[in-house]
Amino acid sequence: MKKLIVLFVALAIPFLSNSANRIDEYINEKIAPITDQVEKIIFWQIPFTDEVKVPFVLIWLVFGAIFFTIYTRFVNVRKFMLAINIVRGKYTDKEEAGEVSHFQALTTALSGTVGLGNIAGVAIAISLGGPGATFWMIIAGLLGMSTKFVECTLGVKYRNVDKDGVVHGGPMYYLSKGFKKRGMMTIGKILAVFFAVMCIGGSFGGGNMFQVNQAFAQFSSIMPYSTPGWVFGLFMAIFVGLVIIGGIKSIAQVTDKIVPFMCGIYVLSAIVILAVNYAQLPATIAAIFVGAFAPDAVAGGFIGVLIQGFRRAAFSNEAGIGSASIAHSAVRTNYPASEGIVALLEPFIDTVVVCTMTAMVIVVTGSHLNFTGDTSTAAGVNMTSYAFASVISWYPYLLSLAVILFAFSTMISWSYYGLQSWEYLFGTGRVADTSYKLIFCIFVVIGAAAQLDSVIGFSDAMIFAMCFPNLIGLYLMRGEVMQELNRYLEKIGELKK
Repeated sequence: MKKLIVLFVALAIPFLSNSANRIDEYINEKIAPITDQVEKIIFWQIPFTDEVKVPFVLIWLVFGAIFFTIYTRFVNVRKFMLAINIVRGKYTDKEEAGEVSHFQALTTALSGTVGLGNIAGVAIAISLGGPGATFWMIIAGLLGMSTKFVECTLGVKYRNVDKDGVVHGGPMYYLSKGFKKRGMMTIGKILAVFFAVMCIGGSFGGGNMFQVNQAFAQFSSIMPYSTPGWVFGLFMAIFVGLVIIGGIKSIAQVTDKIVPFMCGIYVLSAIVILAVNYAQLPATIAAIFVGAFAPDAVAGGFIGVLIQGFRRAAFSNEAGIGSASIAHSAVRTNYPASEGIVALLEPFIDTVVVCTMTAMVIVVTGSHLNFTGDTSTAAGVNMTSYAFASVISWYPYLLSLAVILFAFSTMISWSYYGLQSWEYLFGTGRVADTSYKLIFCIFVVIGAAAQLDSVIGFSDAMIFAMCFPNLIGLYLMRGEVMQELNRYLEKIGELKK
């Protein structure tokens, strides 16, 4: 099957992608009205002031994070060190059911969130909300850790493990099974199907086409000669196909190397920038704290700053979306809460560490002061690139490599999310598996060759629509999560700690 996919991608996709530039305007024109309506519904905005309007989806996510932080009695703080010990393998039993280790499950989920949002999204948030947005971004990241704990615990608890040891898990399973247990089978099935459909759409768009499109943009910016988008997309599709053909085990074997390496290089580079600008660090930290509470720091004042910080954190770590629980469900464990505890590290690494490092570099170098009003991803990457290049002249090349690798890792993770949802709807088996992966690879090339703005906007709305059924399920099954936590803590002897 591996040879079939590679051959298909190599022969069929270039022909299809040559037409991409001719059809993208047509597709945008036809789908734009639908996209506009869907985005108005999903990103419906509530006016707080004349200048500040907050998407309801953001309120939904942040309220959930606050609720679960309080409900779990600050599990994000209490069990932080335990999470690190579990990832280190202190309580690992290789004989337990599952496909990947705790570390591999964490890096796979991280690869789906760490990427362009950490590089470009943070830059735009700082430009719009000022340095103070960093403070609220960190707070939202810390709160999101509790939501991840809850959803990933449920992901493992309600997963299916077939006779070959292959795992199928995620919100679609705990929504359908959890509601059925409570006598609400029809409602649970509707929510599960809705989630699965949205996840599939998101995997093709935001988790695939958008990623490869922006990766190609960065590749083109550093190349001395022009390269057709379909050629770049073809190579990416082949590499993606070679990885995803092996399922979660193959994906995890790639992400457990790419994610630590790129995060390490990125954070180390940020530390170098901060060290060179050490004299400005006190002023930078002061600007972050003062700006977080200043009533007239930016347009919208205090609320405007808070919203920009919360928006970036929520949209970056995806706590509450439910996607990460699909990856965490594949872990080797018989205790669901063990992986829930590991999962709370994800928003910490993604938002509190990587996003904060980006923000600190941007503020300390003053690159946000050159903001021109362009809120595109490319402008955000350029702003971050400018900040790093102020000390490391060749860093734009390394940043472009980081964007490409982060995009690649995001794509292979989202291919798994989409596949799990695909198989939930159409059943498991070779036909369902192969058909989804072939379609996913085709979209890789089309995404690099075309500018399907409306498709990307539509898929973004689909991704965030996933949070509505997911959080409903989390609220309903929250009691089970605490039971699983106590069961695991009793097992490892930490119940009284």
